[in-house]
Amino acid sequence: MTLAGIELRYLVEQISEQAQDYYVSNIYGITKDSLLFKLHHTEKSDLFMMISTFGVWLTSVKIDQMESNRLLKRLRSDLLRLKLKKIKQIGSERIAYFTFEGFGKEFVLVGEFFGDGNILLCNNDMKILALQHSIDVRHRKLRVGLDYTQPPKSGLDIFNISESDFDDLKTTDLVAGKWFGRTLGLPKKYVEGIFGNANIDSKKIGNLLTRGEIKKIFETTKKIVSDVSSGNHDAIIVRNEKTEVLPLKLGKLEGEITNVNSFIEGLDTVFTGDLVEKGKSIQSSGSDKKIKELQTQISEQEKAIETVKERSKNITNVANSLFEMVSKGTISLEDISAQETLTSHNAKLVNEKGISLIVIQDEKIKINIKASLQSIASVLFDEAKKQSGAIISIEKIKAETEKKLEKFQNKTESEQDLILVTEIRKKSWYERYRWFFTSDGFLVIGGRDAASNSAVVRKHLGKNDKIFHGDIHGSPFFILKDAKDAPDTSMNEVAHATVCFSRAWKEGMYGVSAYWVNPDQIKKSAPSGEFLPKGSFTIEGQRNFINSANLKLAVGIIPQEDDYVLTCGPPETIKKNSICYAIIEPHGSEMVDTAKKIRIEFSKIYEEITKKISLDDFVRVLPAGQSQIKETGIGDSQKEDFTDTELD
Repeated sequence: MTLAGIELRYLVEQISEQAQDYYVSNIYGITKDSLLFKLHHTEKSDLFMMISTFGVWLTSVKIDQMESNRLLKRLRSDLLRLKLKKIKQIGSERIAYFTFEGFGKEFVLVGEFFGDGNILLCNNDMKILALQHSIDVRHRKLRVGLDYTQPPKSGLDIFNISESDFDDLKTTDLVAGKWFGRTLGLPKKYVEGIFGNANIDSKKIGNLLTRGEIKKIFETTKKIVSDVSSGNHDAIIVRNEKTEVLPLKLGKLEGEITNVNSFIEGLDTVFTGDLVEKGKSIQSSGSDKKIKELQTQISEQEKAIETVKERSKNITNVANSLFEMVSKGTISLEDISAQETLTSHNAKLVNEKGISLIVIQDEKIKINIKASLQSIASVLFDEAKKQSGAIISIEKIKAETEKKLEKFQNKTESEQDLILVTEIRKKSWYERYRWFFTSDGFLVIGGRDAASNSAVVRKHLGKNDKIFHGDIHGSPFFILKDAKDAPDTSMNEVAHATVCFSRAWKEGMYGVSAYWVNPDQIKKSAPSGEFLPKGSFTIEGQRNFINSANLKLAVGIIPQEDDYVLTCGPPETIKKNSICYAIIEPHGSEMVDTAKKIRIEFSKIYEEITKKISLDDFVRVLPAGQSQIKETGIGDSQKEDFTDTELD
C-alpha cells in the first residue's frame, strides 16, 4: 500500500497539530527504510512518529530494530533535542518537509513517499547532508552536497481543480479512468472509487461521456478530496489480494472489511504489520538459505540410498543367477551361457589392464576369471553386503542432516518471534518524573535532573504537600502529594528515596539524611542580588531531618489499571505494590548491565509482561551510578487472573 497525496495532506495536518511544541527525544532505526521518532513534551504524553519510505504516521507500538539504518547516526547527531517546528506537504505531491530547529540550528528532513521512496536530511538552505539512497536520472540528481530538487510536477494540483480542468476529458479518446488517473495523479483505488461513487463506468471512453456525467465526476472528486484531506472519515481496512486502509468507503469494495477508529489507526495497523512481516523475512533470511541447502542435501542423500539399494539388489540377483548356473552344470564364467546370463542382468565381463571385472550398474567388481562360479558368486554376495553397509552409513548421515534441518527450522521460528512489537502505553502525568506510591498509598514524585527538579516544584507542589531534599549537594527534590495526614512510614520512605536518588548512591555515601519542609517554605526566586541555578530553590525556616540508615532501592513491576508499569523506590513499598521486584544496592555493574540483569530475572517470573517493557525503561528507573542486585522475588500484588501455574 502507498499513500495518496490527499491522504498525506490529512496526515501532515493531523501530526502537525498533535506534535506542536514537541521535541525529538530519541530516534530508533527500525529497518533500512524506516525510522521511529520519539517526540517529547514537558506536559503532554510522548508521541511516536514513524517515517518510512512509504509514509508517515503516528504509531501506538514500538518495534525493535530489525536491520541497520544508514541515516540513524547522523539524524541522532543533528536532530536530538530539537523541536519539530513544522511539517509541510509540497503541493499535492507525496513529499513532506519536517523542519526541526533549536540551539541556533535548523534542519529539514524530506520524506518522499512515492516509487521506492527516499528520506533525506538537508540544512535550512536545502543542501543535502545525508540521504537514504542517491538518485542520478535525467531530470534530477540527489546526492550529498547537492541542493535538494523536487521531481518534475505531473498533472493538476488536486486541491485546486476547477470544472474547466475536466474539459479535456470531453475530447480524449482515452478510457476515462486512465485519463483521470494520469491527469490528477490519483492512485487506482481513488480513480475507481470516484467513478464508483458517481455510478459511472471508468472504462467508458472520455469523449463518450455526457456533460452531466463529467460534472458528476468533478463534484464527486471535489467531495472525496475535501473529505479525505479534512478528516471527514469513515475509515476501514480492506483485505483481499492486498491490504488497503481507506479513510472512507470508495465505490464497490470486495474482500474482508474492518472498521477502524481513525485513518491513522488503520495506517498504524497495516503499515506496522507490513514492517513486522518484512522484519521476519530479514531475521530469518540466513536460516532460510541454510534450510534450503540442507533440504537439497537430504534429497540427494535419499537418491543415493535408493541408488545403492538398487545396485545391491542387482548384484545379489547376478550372484543368485551364478549359483543357479552351477546347478545346471555350468562351472566357468567364460562359458557362453554364463556370459548370456550376465547380459540378461545388464551386467558384463570386462578386462582392464589385465584385471578381470564384472560391471553391474556402473559398479566394477574385481574377480578371478579362473575361479569357480561359486567363488565368484561369493565375491558378488560380499559386494552386495558392502553396498548394504554403505546404505546404513548414508542413512546415518541423512539422520544427522535432518537434525540440523530441524534445528534451523526452529531457529527460523524463534528468530521471527524475536521481533518485539511493544504497545506504547499512554502514561500517567507523573511517569515523566521519578515516582512511586508509599506503603500507605500516597503518591511521590521526584526530579531526575535540574529541569525536572524545577518542574516538580513549580508545576506540581500543592499546599497540602510535603517537599523533601537530601542533606547533600546533588540531591533531587521529592514531593509527597496530599501529605497533610501522612503517617511516619510514608515520610520515612520518601526521605529514604530522596537520599538514594541523590549523589550518595553513585559515591556510596552511607549515613546521609534528608529533610522535609512545607510548601510555603520554598521560595522559587533568589534573594535580591543572588543567583539560583536551574532546579534550585531557596528554603526558609525549620528543616525536619530524617536519617536514612542504608542505601537500598527496589525495582518493581506495578499493576496499574489494565496494564503494568515499571518503577523504583524504597524496598518495602515496592515489594508490597509489585508483582515482582529486584532489590539493588550501590556498586557493581553500570546502569545498562544492571537493567539487563533485572529484566532477565523478571522474565523468569513474568515473561509475557516483562518483554513488553523496553530495556530503556529499565535503565530509566535506576538511580545514577553502578548498582548490584541483592534479591529478586514475587511481589505481594498480583492480578486476579494470574493462576498458580503461571507463577511456577
